[in-house]
Amino acid sequence: MGILIFAICYFASAIGGVCGIGGGVVIKPVLDALGVMDVSSISFLSGLTVLSMSVISVFRQRGSHQVELRTGSLLAAGAVAGGIVGNFLFQQVKALAGQDAFVGMVQAIVLALVTLLTLIYSAFFRSRLPSYHVQNPLGCVGIGGFMGVLSSFLGIGGGPINLAVLFFAFSMDTKKAAANSLYIIMFSQLSSFFTSLIQGTIPQFPWIYLIIMVTAGVLGGMSGSQLNRRITAATTDKLFAGLLCVIILICIYNAVRFA
Repeated sequence: MGILIFAICYFASAIGGVCGIGGGVVIKPVLDALGVMDVSSISFLSGLTVLSMSVISVFRQRGSHQVELRTGSLLAAGAVAGGIVGNFLFQQVKALAGQDAFVGMVQAIVLALVTLLTLIYSAFFRSRLPSYHVQNPLGCVGIGGFMGVLSSFLGIGGGPINLAVLFFAFSMDTKKAAANSLYIIMFSQLSSFFTSLIQGTIPQFPWIYLIIMVTAGVLGGMSGSQLNRRITAATTDKLFAGLLCVIILICIYNAVRFA
């Protein structure tokens, strides 16, 4: 099972590094479908894997000038606050539900809807609707907060919603959106991790899985950043669309299984 988990996390982190979706959007639903751990443990470990991948990816892309530091930092600040709120919401839903299966079902349904909306926008409306470049600092922080809440609650790091928002609200092309998304993800996952640490809500899990997943995240992040330099924005768009379709199908399966 350890080899399979490593392969999933490595592949997801490499693709996530290319597309800027963090990898957790693949890791979380796939591990849920396999049932290797409970929902809380998978959410936590998925977040740490994405954190390790995003740190490596951002570090390796530091000289590419793809990250818009002013906008990205404001979005990241909002994502930190959003990450704290998202973690709190996750714990509240878990406490109210009293069972991981219900939490898993809610996460699967929300992720499927978010991914579907992102796919529809990217495939049919991105080229038809006007895009903007939000400059207002409060607006940037608010948008970052929205992304942070979703990523932390769903345990996916950033997910496809980051790219759709960066396309629409900041007129970024695919490669620039991917780089800025990873920058935001890094901060939102840091806040989510420290919130869990401070509140003492870190779930029980096999430590070997932590080592396997974080190692895969680091290696996948290195591979993804190399691949990102070699492929075109058009290829990245196709990879992104195909990945969204796979994620939607996995989420539907998980929602039915948890129900």
